[in-house]
Amino acid sequence: MRVSSGVSGLDDLVGGGMPARRLYVVSGPPGSGKTTLSTQFLVEGAKQGESGLFVSMHESRADIIEDMSGHGFGFERAVETDRVSFVDVFSAEGKRLFQPPGKHRDASSLVNRLTGFIESNGIERVVVDSTMLLEHFLSDTENNTIQFLTSLKRTDATVVLISEMTDPTAYTDEHYLAHGVVFMHNFLEDGGMQRGIQVLKMRGTRIDTDIHDLEFGDDGLRVGTGRGP
Repeated sequence: MRVSSGVSGLDDLVGGGMPARRLYVVSGPPGSGKTTLSTQFLVEGAKQGESGLFVSMHESRADIIEDMSGHGFGFERAVETDRVSFVDVFSAEGKRLFQPPGKHRDASSLVNRLTGFIESNGIERVVVDSTMLLEHFLSDTENNTIQFLTSLKRTDATVVLISEMTDPTAYTDEHYLAHGVVFMHNFLEDGGMQRGIQVLKMRGTRIDTDIHDLEFGDDGLRVGTGRGP
């Protein structure tokens, strides 16, 4: 079974869609479109009748809705109709879910609470923004990261983890453990900043690994017909 990313042209690069119930990492520098891609992924699920969850440690619910309001793909509508749940880890609900930092140094409490929330609410699509959440809530041990990511992989949800990585060759634990890795590029071309997208890895499917142009439009991100440098 495959699920649509919700980004026009991206499914074509991954054999018609992302294999469902797997863990994917979306990496890239600031401003490259990671959050927009991830919210489009959740909205696409809502359109298909699937429930979604956005976990953020960067922005409040109101801030994300405002940021996405300039696009017409309907993130605000999906959140307001409760098809997509939003958890700000520093809100009252978020603190109940994750507990204050330092109380789950072995990752067990965080893992149990998050996976329990996903399973008890029948969540089918999850976005975790971002890997900074792991650094904040987990002690910096490799075993904790592996435990957290492995537990997410074992849920019935399709999970997108946003990674603030700027070098596509500097792989980390999440890139090795994930079923798929998508990298967002910013590069200078013809005197201006251009965006690109590249599928570096996706297990179980044939992929196009070239860098493709990525464009912002009224309906959000879309993969262009051109190819990057």
